[in-house]
Amino acid sequence: MAKVRMTPSEAIVETLVAEGVDHVSGIVGSAFMDALDLFPDAGIDFVPVRHEQSAAHMEDAWGRITGRAGVVVGQNGPGITNMVTSVAAANMAHTPMVVISPSAGTGTIGWDGFQESDQVSIFKAITKATVEVTHPRRAADVLRTAFRIAYAERGPVLYDIPRDYFYGELEEEILRPDQYRADMRSKGSPESLDKAAELLANAKNPVIIAGKGVVDGGAVATVKALAEYLTAPVAASYLHNDAFPADHHLAVGPLGYMGSKAAMKLASEADVVLALGCRLSVFGTVPQYDVDWFPKGAKIVQVDINPKQIGRTHPIEVGIVGDAREAGEEIFVRLKTKSKNGGPNRERISRIEAEKRAWKEEQVSLAMEDGDPIHPRRALLEMSRVLPENAIVTTDIGNVCSTSNGYFEFTQPRKFIAALTFGNCGFAYPAALGAQIARPEDPVLAVVGDGAWGMSLHEVSTAVEQNLPVVACVFNNKKWGAEQRNQVDFYNNRFVGSEIDGPNFAEVGRAMGADGVLVEDPNDVGDAVAEAISSRRPTVLDIRVDGTQLAPPFRRDALKMPERFLEKYAGTDHRNWAKEPAGASS
Repeated sequence: MAKVRMTPSEAIVETLVAEGVDHVSGIVGSAFMDALDLFPDAGIDFVPVRHEQSAAHMEDAWGRITGRAGVVVGQNGPGITNMVTSVAAANMAHTPMVVISPSAGTGTIGWDGFQESDQVSIFKAITKATVEVTHPRRAADVLRTAFRIAYAERGPVLYDIPRDYFYGELEEEILRPDQYRADMRSKGSPESLDKAAELLANAKNPVIIAGKGVVDGGAVATVKALAEYLTAPVAASYLHNDAFPADHHLAVGPLGYMGSKAAMKLASEADVVLALGCRLSVFGTVPQYDVDWFPKGAKIVQVDINPKQIGRTHPIEVGIVGDAREAGEEIFVRLKTKSKNGGPNRERISRIEAEKRAWKEEQVSLAMEDGDPIHPRRALLEMSRVLPENAIVTTDIGNVCSTSNGYFEFTQPRKFIAALTFGNCGFAYPAALGAQIARPEDPVLAVVGDGAWGMSLHEVSTAVEQNLPVVACVFNNKKWGAEQRNQVDFYNNRFVGSEIDGPNFAEVGRAMGADGVLVEDPNDVGDAVAEAISSRRPTVLDIRVDGTQLAPPFRRDALKMPERFLEKYAGTDHRNWAKEPAGASS
């Protein structure tokens, strides 16, 4: 189409339409109201949240499920700075996103005026790029650049535009996305693919680690083919439990904190590891269950679409810069020419099944211990038993939420949305709202502790207003559980700041227009979850769990037993404790 006369606001909105944007999340503000006024006629819904942090968490989850870049917007100054935490989380999660960032008007910049902030500087460290509209005529061009970078580098991009640049007149041609950005899929170099296939063909104990790239690249079928040919156990990388179907006979569960002992034990014995679409994060590969399980002597074949991640945390034998599916398929083609022994190895299959069975029995045994009133593992177990196959689960950060890593199993990709390595509280519930927008027909449940719930419960109003039937499963132990466990193990049960005196969240939920249910009996957990799912209503389940039954600290290596030198603090020195601190049940 030829260039036509339009305003910058029209150019911005038409570019969003060309990108297939059907909704934008945020809070209304005068800075971008001229563009906002066009949304209804453009077919773009505006999803108003109660706090801007929630908007980017919503679009983070929406983007992980759809594979598309979510869009958020807020008022210049405080509206945009309220998104810092959630944009940083999306950046760590490698989720494409465009943050429309109105800034102070050009006539007042530098005067420290009302709601003025140097938003570009603030966001530079937590986005893939910050792009600035330097003239109203560049409004659409710079927005196209934002989308191009968001998809190419897989992360958020700040699109900063002075608030007076929404007005005016320009001539613009609205381009199709394929006219300014390209598919980033690649197979990797032939040499690296050949070497990877050679290593796998000669491996005695190959193990596959499936990461987020398997989900993003649609590579599950490719991983199945490779695993079955090699009879290789497939572990999911940390907090990507949906990267390989749990009902497959070679699936051994997730790695990382509170993950599968079967996965870690089998991985520890590997002579070759194929890390497919996986960055092998530091936190996802540290020792767990007091076992340093990551195979130091194994030859690592790492496939990642981002060259910056290759060999970043662990020495590799082969690095392949490529898409998980494209590279995986090429490896498989080569593998079949180099190895004639493809097919089931019954001995390995039996070993895998035995390890999985032993871990499942241990999980159930741990969960069935008595709790006061409910053992948190029991609540997770009962919840996992009633989840429909198409259920989407979002999880927050914290002791109980992280314990859930070992209990939730998925047979389909894009069903598990975790807070990942930025690790901020308040993620799970707004993420669940975004997931529900992405998949309105699927049940969506948020697993969140009572501490993190205090940071996100305001969005129950959003769920009610937008008719989003998300089920909030609030594990209420009246404490910041992860931090209290640290105080148990390292600070002799001195609880400073870790106790929470919260209300009945079921009552709060009802007051906000949602359904609310208090659960205090382990036998009621499954029914309460199932009924909430079937109601198709926004629901808050206040699940009372035992606050003394806490999982081990995330990072024992990151804490030390306290030593004191000033006399007034001598009583807090571990050398003066009368006895070793009492541990908590794991």
